[in-house]
Amino acid sequence: MAFSKKFHWIFITWVCCNLNVSRSQQAESVKQRKPFFERLRRLEEQFRRFQELSLTRLQIISENFNISSNVATRLQSLTEQHNNITATMYRFRTTAENDIGSLKSWMKKLQKKIKKMDLKMSTLEKILSERSKQMSKDKKEQNSIVSNLTTAIEGQRDEIRSLAAGRNKLQKEMESIRDEVKGQGVKITSFEEQLKSALQNDALSTKPRLMQSAAAPEPLEHRARPLKQAPIAKQLASKNEGSICNVNSVMHFPNSSTENYATFGKGFSTGLSEMTICSWLRTKSNYLGTILSYATEDNDNKLVLYGRNTSKQTTIHFVIGDPAFRELPVIPLLDGQWHHVCIIWSSFEGKYWYYIDRHLAAAGSKFQKGYEIPAGGTLIIGQEQDNMGGGFDYTESFVGNLAGFTIWNRALTPGEIPSITTGKSLPGGRVLTFSDVSSLNGAVQHHNCTCLEHC
Repeated sequence: MAFSKKFHWIFITWVCCNLNVSRSQQAESVKQRKPFFERLRRLEEQFRRFQELSLTRLQIISENFNISSNVATRLQSLTEQHNNITATMYRFRTTAENDIGSLKSWMKKLQKKIKKMDLKMSTLEKILSERSKQMSKDKKEQNSIVSNLTTAIEGQRDEIRSLAAGRNKLQKEMESIRDEVKGQGVKITSFEEQLKSALQNDALSTKPRLMQSAAAPEPLEHRARPLKQAPIAKQLASKNEGSICNVNSVMHFPNSSTENYATFGKGFSTGLSEMTICSWLRTKSNYLGTILSYATEDNDNKLVLYGRNTSKQTTIHFVIGDPAFRELPVIPLLDGQWHHVCIIWSSFEGKYWYYIDRHLAAAGSKFQKGYEIPAGGTLIIGQEQDNMGGGFDYTESFVGNLAGFTIWNRALTPGEIPSITTGKSLPGGRVLTFSDVSSLNGAVQHHNCTCLEHC
């Protein structure tokens, strides 16, 4: 028992010593293991960070791989989009160019309409000023007429008063005359009774004389019937028409329509710095429409004889290179008879001459000096062009007949105009006649006729 107790104590002591030693060893081992765990912890943290970074990199690589795999598809879609955008841009460009072209033509029409409106406004202003002057003049004349009428009425009243007084006097005198007539009637009755009794004895001799005196006398005078004669102007016109045999053909424009016009197959082959236009003309309308118009791509009024249906037309516009124009009188042409018209222009001095029936009706200078009418345009008879070959207005149509229409590339001399009007041969230098017309439109008719009386 004592040994066991000693052994227990020794064992306990040994155990305690071992425990102390183990504790001291564990403490030392713990002290030694602390830096290792610390490093291991840091390594684990670095590994974790590296793992996160690797995962991030792998995700980026995966995304990049997916992107690279879809590059071909995206390039194809981008190519299709580019093609679609290109086609859309081409269509848009084509549409824009068409719109710009239509806008340009519309602007040209608008500018022309504005110019025409300006011309109309200036003409209206002139007409209004003339009318105001005429109205003031008429007012003065009316005032003077009214004053004269007032004076005349006062005089008439005085005359009426005097006539009334004279009438009363005449009535009194008529009453006295009636009384005298009654007295004379009694005297005549008694005289007739005396005459009957006195003539009974001489009845036989008196009866033949009375029968002879009662017979009707023969008429001494006869009424002369007036001879009907045609007007002298008409006789002269008939005489002239019979000898005018240089017209070749006539063109008839029956009514006012945008479809009635004639087109020349060729325009001017070269530019014109001088020119002469002559034609026989007859219209039964109360206005003179557009005879001809020559248009190019840059200007639709290079050469125009412009007329329009207005209430009181007195002139037409002779246009060379819009907006330059001159006004030519047309009232002598609106009587329904044939008239010969010639228009001459020279750019060397800017002069022009206008002949009606070989008489100079108008002339001027400083009109498009140095200008040249270009070649390559469209020439139309009977309509005014707002663009090449179109843009017509029915109020500007020519209605009537044109015969012997000719254009020269030079200015004819004053001595050559009467020879054309009297039917002699046409001068040289002709560039266009009705034989050069390529198409007739609408109801326009073209007939050959040598002499004007047959046209």
